[in-house]
Amino acid sequence: MLSYLHAFHAGNFADVQKHAALTLTLSMMHAKPSGIACFDTHAGSAVYDLASDRARKTGEADTGVQKLWRLRDNLKSPDWQPVLELLGRLNAGDGHLTTYPGSPFWFREFLRADDALTTFELHPSEGDQLSGWAGKAVRVLRKDGLKGLLGQLPPRQPRLLVLIDPSYEIKSDYGSVAKTLQKAWQKCRHGVYLIWYPVLSSGPQSQLTEALRAGPVRKILRSEVHLNNPPDRGMTGSGMLVVNPPWGFGERLVEMLEEVSGADGLDVRHELDWLVAE
Repeated sequence: MLSYLHAFHAGNFADVQKHAALTLTLSMMHAKPSGIACFDTHAGSAVYDLASDRARKTGEADTGVQKLWRLRDNLKSPDWQPVLELLGRLNAGDGHLTTYPGSPFWFREFLRADDALTTFELHPSEGDQLSGWAGKAVRVLRKDGLKGLLGQLPPRQPRLLVLIDPSYEIKSDYGSVAKTLQKAWQKCRHGVYLIWYPVLSSGPQSQLTEALRAGPVRKILRSEVHLNNPPDRGMTGSGMLVVNPPWGFGERLVEMLEEVSGADGLDVRHELDWLVAE
């Protein structure tokens, strides 16, 4: 259960989709001044070295964020600007990224005075790195993120944003995520929930989507990117479910991802639909 390390996959095409959706959501929610309680259920270590042995073993960032970065001067959507600005601050020099921020880092970048961020991480070494990075601005809980989230709801702040993105190395995670989302939604129906999942050739992601389609949660937008040249086995795409997306979110996410979907970018096709209507 604690064998997964995101350092092998940091900055891949799925991270680009996930963090595009996360930063867009945060930007759009900031249109209102009221505070947001943010939760990251599987936070990881917050920052990754793309030149490390782990990252170079897979080289997944080469076909992910490195391609995004090479396209940066041609990206017209203003929603890419927060992403490019943070990547630029963390990396200097020759146009090749060496540092990539994980989801807690993106969350922290958007925190305002009345916002709060709570992160969960069970893995010992990942949790140590996360705690060392977090300082006083970010709350780190060393416990299961799905169970821990439910214990924190409803939050003190008037609004809620949750990112749920386990590794799904355990097949039961698909069902557990669906059940957790349903329980969380019952506690905070107004919350915005982002749920990431891998699109695998064997199709286990249908356990998650079908459970949610048959359940009580309403207004679930589905974004999926599919590799144009997928491997025969393993991950062929990446999915994001967005419960209660801000008005206009889908159109802006489509614009962002279309700009980086071509052969010079992520080499993917993007699909957007409503898994569950309002």
